[in-house]
Amino acid sequence: MKHLGPTSRLALLVSVGSASPAFAADPGVTLIGVGVVPGNSFDKSGLQGQPICKLDDPATCTDQATLGGFGSGVAYTGHDNVFLAVNDRGTFDGRNDVSYLDRFHFFYMSVDPSAPFPNIKTVLLDTRFFADESGQSFVGDSSAFDADPALTLRLDPEGVSVSGKGTFFISDEYGPYISEFDRQGQLLQRFGVPAKFLIANPQSSVDPDGNPLELYPGVNDAGRQANRGMEGLAITPDGSRLVGMLQNALIQDHGLNTATPPGRVGVNNRILTLDTRSGATREYVYAVDAINQGRGVNDLLAINDHEFLALERDNRSLVPTPPTAAQSPNLKRLYRFDLNKPGLTDVSSIASLPTTSAELAAQLPPITAVTKTLFLDLLDPSYVVDATTAPPRTIKDVVAEKVEALSWGPDLPDGRHVLFVLTDNDLFPGLPTQIYAFAIDAAAAGIQYQPQQVQGPMFPPGQVKKALK
Repeated sequence: MKHLGPTSRLALLVSVGSASPAFAADPGVTLIGVGVVPGNSFDKSGLQGQPICKLDDPATCTDQATLGGFGSGVAYTGHDNVFLAVNDRGTFDGRNDVSYLDRFHFFYMSVDPSAPFPNIKTVLLDTRFFADESGQSFVGDSSAFDADPALTLRLDPEGVSVSGKGTFFISDEYGPYISEFDRQGQLLQRFGVPAKFLIANPQSSVDPDGNPLELYPGVNDAGRQANRGMEGLAITPDGSRLVGMLQNALIQDHGLNTATPPGRVGVNNRILTLDTRSGATREYVYAVDAINQGRGVNDLLAINDHEFLALERDNRSLVPTPPTAAQSPNLKRLYRFDLNKPGLTDVSSIASLPTTSAELAAQLPPITAVTKTLFLDLLDPSYVVDATTAPPRTIKDVVAEKVEALSWGPDLPDGRHVLFVLTDNDLFPGLPTQIYAFAIDAAAAGIQYQPQQVQGPMFPPGQVKKALK
């Protein structure tokens, strides 16, 4: 049995030893922290020692308790530097010999801006499993779907947001669905999403090249693209509204061409807003920069009750997960947009969006999308993680392919806000989860940040103190 093991990539961020310049090219943004969680770490699931193997290659296995994949979605709980992080669907794209039990983690995470890199401290506090109302486990298996969505147990958590009352919401890329859970992982409710987001014919099989059959012409002509569902989920500070976004355009929004297997083409993504009290929804358009190189939206984060950050990334990295080849990354950016922009078009009643952003204005009536403003470019050369090399090593030199999670943290003593950015290592033991921390000077960055207020700790403060001893 072949086990995936650690590689020398782990050393790329562990050995760095200097902080970045005071200010980088992005106004009001300063890189203040770098950290890693080794890919060969174990979680607290109690499954250590039990292998999980690739369905089509049973000799390729990893440990069921491997701690990784939690860079898919992270949210601050509002107390004691405790963050909640959700794993995505687990190993091997949901095609395993045994079921991967969907799980989430509580982490202690803090940054010391005065210390040399790596200076982000992480302590795993607990691992918990997701279960439905009757206690059945949610699993990452691509085949665990049911004709009745209420009975479906397959779950691919991607975005996560904590509510003011101490529950949390996740966006499920498989559905795409939005669900609310209590802090133990018990399902509380599922929110209905408009039918246009759903596919008629779920499939778990792939062709010989690994392309999901869900994408094939004649199988699905509407709904989310396979593995391009609702990646980002944000919550407004008062908890009244959830905002989710697909990674790429819906099939009927010219998301795919007609080749076999089809390729991704459309750039017009739908933003879905959902009232947490009434369930009412609205839809707006967000155009991604481009669709080549695996580009798309991977997370959302609320700045206040109407402004948000959207994370766009490509699938390029100089330290990729094997067998992917090393390629220079071209896009790892955070954009700011405002849902209060005058004249935004609610596209809830529009069945199909055009392929390009330029075509939006030609519609009758014209469609006004949100306006994107660059907030943070992770690939900017001023974000130095190691000044001891010649030339200095920057985030671009070491960043993983999948930058996927955003979260605010506790403010610094000087009043600056802390923004954490995490990568998803796809549970590959040889690649660490990378964590970057940025200090945000609100005035210089031009934002009015409103933190979310959570009534009380989601994780017992006494247990946090005990874990830090």
